[in-house]
Amino acid sequence: MIDRKPIRKAVFPVAGLGTRFLPATKAIPKELLPVVDRPLIQYAVDEAREAGIEQMVFVTGRGKTALVEHFDIAYELETTLSERGKDLAILEPTRFTPGDLITVRQQVPLGLGHAIWCARAIVGDEPFAILLPDELMVGKPGCLAQMVEAYEQVGGNLISVLEVPREEVSSYGVIEPGLTDGTLTEVRGLVEKPPVDKAPSNKIISGRYILQPEVMRTLESQGRGAGGEIQLTDAMARMIGQQPFHAVTFAGKRYDCGSKIGFIEATLALALERDDIGPDVRRMAKRLVEE
Repeated sequence: MIDRKPIRKAVFPVAGLGTRFLPATKAIPKELLPVVDRPLIQYAVDEAREAGIEQMVFVTGRGKTALVEHFDIAYELETTLSERGKDLAILEPTRFTPGDLITVRQQVPLGLGHAIWCARAIVGDEPFAILLPDELMVGKPGCLAQMVEAYEQVGGNLISVLEVPREEVSSYGVIEPGLTDGTLTEVRGLVEKPPVDKAPSNKIISGRYILQPEVMRTLESQGRGAGGEIQLTDAMARMIGQQPFHAVTFAGKRYDCGSKIGFIEATLALALERDDIGPDVRRMAKRLVEE
């Protein structure tokens, strides 16, 4: 019987050092760098809330306390804004009810699989979502909301995928597809960064997952894989054939904010879509290109 317990919890692996963005990330977590006027982590949290997630689990490391402070009540700031007659609604998305935001520490950087395993006590025996904040997913509805809708149909495990030009597949994890029904594709296998001529498809894994709690037990005994790290992809591959496993082709755009170029692209793209600053940004960009 397919387990369709509701998806109430989401895990955010945010323990990385952000070395690609030094020196900006020397004292500020990369996840708090702004894309226009919202920190990167805020986009992922808002996406999770839209999908009905009730409890957010941050897997953090040393020097990441500012991530939690961002979602705390800022008494002095809010009091000052209120006294000046400013609208506090802009801060509402950054507030959490006590207990709805939980942090656990990843003490040693042993990879994504290890980071997810660190949240096992909070996840318990429930299915849960994973959101990688570096992957900024823009769509209506959001990526995770699209996945939750698919989960309610088929249950089991799901990953989000995007179709890319085949010559780009060697930079990503790729699925081996089975039957396809609309945006849903059966997953028969996962291949990490395959050579172009050996890639089983052009559908790449794109940073959003809904997994059954059994993955934690799989990670428990998971050996180190690529890069000497415990890989989530390896654990998921072991679960294929034991539980339903599907990919959801995301109807939207993905920006790789783990790279400088992707971060700049996301900032420019989202700025251009804004009613308040979009026209000015377009004129500015055109002027800079023409100079």
